[in-house]
Amino acid sequence: MRVAIAGASGFIGKALVANLKGSYSIVGLSRSQHTHSEEHSSCEWRNCDLFSLLDAEKALEGAEIAVYLVHSMQPSAHLSQGSFEDFDLIVADNFLRAAQKNKVKKIIYVGGLIPDDSNNLSAHLQSRREVESVFLTSDIPTTILRAALIIGSNGSSFQIMTRLVQRLPVMICPQWTSTASQPVALDDVLKSIRYCMENPATDNKIYDLGGPNVLSYSEMMLRVADLMGLRRTLWKVPFLTPHLSALWVRLVTSAPKNLINPLIESLRNPLLVREDHRLEIPGHQFMGIGEALKLAIENYSDAKRPHAFQAARDAKHEVRSVQRIPLPPGWTARDVALEYMAYLPVMRPRVMKVEVKDRWVYFCNRFPYIRLLVLEYSPDRSWGHRELFYVRGGLFSKKSGRGRLEFREVLGGTACLAAIHDFRPRLPWYFYKVTQAYVHLWVMKQFARHLARPLVQKPKLG
Repeated sequence: MRVAIAGASGFIGKALVANLKGSYSIVGLSRSQHTHSEEHSSCEWRNCDLFSLLDAEKALEGAEIAVYLVHSMQPSAHLSQGSFEDFDLIVADNFLRAAQKNKVKKIIYVGGLIPDDSNNLSAHLQSRREVESVFLTSDIPTTILRAALIIGSNGSSFQIMTRLVQRLPVMICPQWTSTASQPVALDDVLKSIRYCMENPATDNKIYDLGGPNVLSYSEMMLRVADLMGLRRTLWKVPFLTPHLSALWVRLVTSAPKNLINPLIESLRNPLLVREDHRLEIPGHQFMGIGEALKLAIENYSDAKRPHAFQAARDAKHEVRSVQRIPLPPGWTARDVALEYMAYLPVMRPRVMKVEVKDRWVYFCNRFPYIRLLVLEYSPDRSWGHRELFYVRGGLFSKKSGRGRLEFREVLGGTACLAAIHDFRPRLPWYFYKVTQAYVHLWVMKQFARHLARPLVQKPKLG
């Protein structure tokens, strides 16, 4: 059976490849070209940017089971505009569409534990729940595995905690370090994924993964210190905000802001396993916290830290910009695309006009007349609920075969994503960042306000 793993080069993905080796035909999906060691020689690696639906469709060819281990908290381009929640949403939507086209038989998604008070979720956990909804509303049998802190030597959360313990003899512990959590060992997560792959009874179910121990982040740090033979003192203070906490954690651990801030924000709520949703594997006992931490520390090395914290960088000066905009009742993504082209010529300041000739769309400066951006409509890759235009040039853009603008319906038609991918500006990079990049965000913000007006009329095809 062929299993495709999205996120196969990540913390859980690498371990899953090793776990499944010899039993399955494994396809590992990775954004960049990798030279993989012989331990992964049985895995077929496919270069895949999941922000591209075409890439995703090619990557999932022949797959019967698809395992989704992706998150988008790290930048995916040299300049990334938008929230990681919207990045997560568009990537998950591409993955699902590609799975449907390739007739994948099952999807397994590893997300985050959702607290009982789901009305006050952090952006990180809200994003995880939105991704769940993308998969669960599809026609492909899906299993959702929810986990809080996954304990493993290469996990970013574990490495952050370990570096704090190593570097700080006295640790100032804000309120979030006292929040109860139910961590789970990496080996138990791998066992759970494999069990769900092999048991149809788990289809279309949501399971919570967690070990037998409930403890706080500060208690875990003391256990780590004890296992490493270090003596540490914790000072609990009530006045440090999550923002200030994230700042000092970043300074101590060198972990990036995009990773630290969402993780700390998500710890404001207890993350505990619901007993009626616990995954029970016959003959298997989930590992206790002591054994899980000991195993992770034995394989931990400071030299491994950059792999967990490495930020995506692109020397080609490419841009990705994703904004969530309202979708008026009864509208499709095609309606939004048509309205966008009609709206630009009449918005203030009226310095731009849009010309549409067959499949070509020209964004032009009025005085003097200059074509600023040239787009080509792609009918073969558009179907009403997702409209795609390729960037073909203009004064403000370099010619690029992958540069594109799309409008796509998400979350059951309750919202729309307007996205620019792999755009390569012609302006000098730093000048572009303080001019054209800000203008694009301003225009999309104004367009979103326009769509939110109660009397906005659905465009007519012309």
